[in-house]
Amino acid sequence: MTEPRSTSAGGVLRSLVTASRPLSWVNTAYPFAAAYLLASDGVDARLVVGTLFFLIPYNLLMYGINDVFDYESDLRNPRKGGVEGALLDRRVHRTTLLASTLLPVPFVAYLVAVGSATAALVLAGSLFAVVAYSAPGLRFKERPVLDSMTSSTHFVSPALYGLVLAGAPIGRTAWLALAAFFLWGMASQAFGAVQDVVADRAGGIASVATVLGAATTARLSIVLWLAGGTLLLATPWPGPLAAPLVLPYVALAWPYRSVPDDDAARANRGWRQFLVANYAVGFAVTMLLIVVVRSR
Repeated sequence: MTEPRSTSAGGVLRSLVTASRPLSWVNTAYPFAAAYLLASDGVDARLVVGTLFFLIPYNLLMYGINDVFDYESDLRNPRKGGVEGALLDRRVHRTTLLASTLLPVPFVAYLVAVGSATAALVLAGSLFAVVAYSAPGLRFKERPVLDSMTSSTHFVSPALYGLVLAGAPIGRTAWLALAAFFLWGMASQAFGAVQDVVADRAGGIASVATVLGAATTARLSIVLWLAGGTLLLATPWPGPLAAPLVLPYVALAWPYRSVPDDDAARANRGWRQFLVANYAVGFAVTMLLIVVVRSR
């Protein structure tokens, strides 16, 4: 008898890869790698291992836990079951939790061994935020505003960790850039929650969008993106050149600033455009980083 695809070795592997959100791998690996390279003398083992960790194991931990414990609400969400989030077969839930928690172990063990005590604390805080977002008993994703702050930590903490692991002093410019990145992350999470207002309320899940409403949350996202861009204007040249990079996100959210809650699902179009915009903006940020490195 042929084993069901979802529970065969190949099917389980495909489920794990889908659960890890391949489209989002770069969103956590890139901040770490960029920060570490800017703060260090070049490529070394810590950079390679850290980048690999934040590329796949970190994302599997973050999203694998989420997909298992959000299963019931995801059943009501029409956008789940693809690149925007896995709808995992119940039969692979246990395997997903095991893989999510065990795969990061050797990477974390190495990074703790080669880093300072401060770096270990930053890494521990990053991992706590990843688990606390979705794990039962904590479920920060169901605590409005804290959900956006925790989600932003998922992406900003790898950058902070990269700086600390490299042993670089974190000055005013770095803190401004990290704060701008944090506001970007909060805005992005909040805007992503707009499209799920109906599904989340049906599933009994609270979020910044279910509490504030779809339109108010979209407007909050716009304000946060603009605030992040404003912070970048206060950084030394060529930092201010990054400030206008928030404008594409503002443009994507603008059409939904008055969207009614019962029609919030149409914001999914803006969210899909957001995912594409991330790559274009990421390319522009990379060009700026090259200029910074060459100007040293």
